[in-house]
Amino acid sequence: MITLPEMENITETKIKKPDWLRVKLPIGDAYRHVRGLVDDHKLHTICESGNCPNMGECWGEGTATFMILGNICTRSCGFCNVATGRPLEVDWDEPQRVAEAINLMKVKHAVITSVDRDELPDGGSIIWFNTIKAIKTLNPTTTLETLIPDFKGNRENIQRIIEAAPEVVSHNIETTERLTRQVRIQAKYRQSLDTLRILKAGGMRTKSGIMLGLGEQKEDVIQTLHDLKANEVDIVTIGQYLQPTKKHLPVARFVHPDEFAEYREIGYNLGFDYVESGPLVRSSYHAEKHIIPGYGKNLWHNEKGL
Repeated sequence: MITLPEMENITETKIKKPDWLRVKLPIGDAYRHVRGLVDDHKLHTICESGNCPNMGECWGEGTATFMILGNICTRSCGFCNVATGRPLEVDWDEPQRVAEAINLMKVKHAVITSVDRDELPDGGSIIWFNTIKAIKTLNPTTTLETLIPDFKGNRENIQRIIEAAPEVVSHNIETTERLTRQVRIQAKYRQSLDTLRILKAGGMRTKSGIMLGLGEQKEDVIQTLHDLKANEVDIVTIGQYLQPTKKHLPVARFVHPDEFAEYREIGYNLGFDYVESGPLVRSSYHAEKHIIPGYGKNLWHNEKGL
């Protein structure tokens, strides 16, 4: 087990990034087009705030993950590059702007996420509801994934997401139970599982994600997969944690692609409908495929010759 002081010591002996984590710089006309739309509409994307390694690929295909409710979070997770502080006032026009941008981009599948807004009585869930409804009204053929906060487990706020009825609702567990207090600080592992369970009980197709390389052991990861499956999560994504700045938690190790492949096998054997597992995988990576029931499992069966 690696304790927080030991994790801090790892920073002093920075681990060299392996070749399998190299990514292409974002270039091309399609990327520049999306870049312009995001800037013109004063939109926030987790692609930028989260320093996502797949931004060039996804934006080059004309897709992006939009972040609503501002770009200042009330929580201070040790892995996240989104700014922490006192958020600005809620922008009630934002849902329509996001819907219009998605319409201009002509995306077939959109992903929406947000900062945590713990200072708001509704946790931001009303803006969430309004955004989903605005997107569906203006873009009736666009499918939608919502990557939501836990809303502190408040059922009324979670129910607003269920009533808005996106095709997929994602809430990331982020790490193992043993490391949650160090990695997520204000969040609770069991509360995240409760949130996912409430969503599933409401009829949602659910999804969660885990980062590796923060000091977890293999048995921790497998237990997390068991916990997610026990709460009927449909889709799981597993990727490598990358330290955004020196102020954030250090990387304890770079997980080899073979280990990611092993977790993919374990996930499918546990019965998940879709398992996305690899060093550069992030929650919204290949999200357009995650809406199709049976797609991932059938792909895996074909690979295994089953």
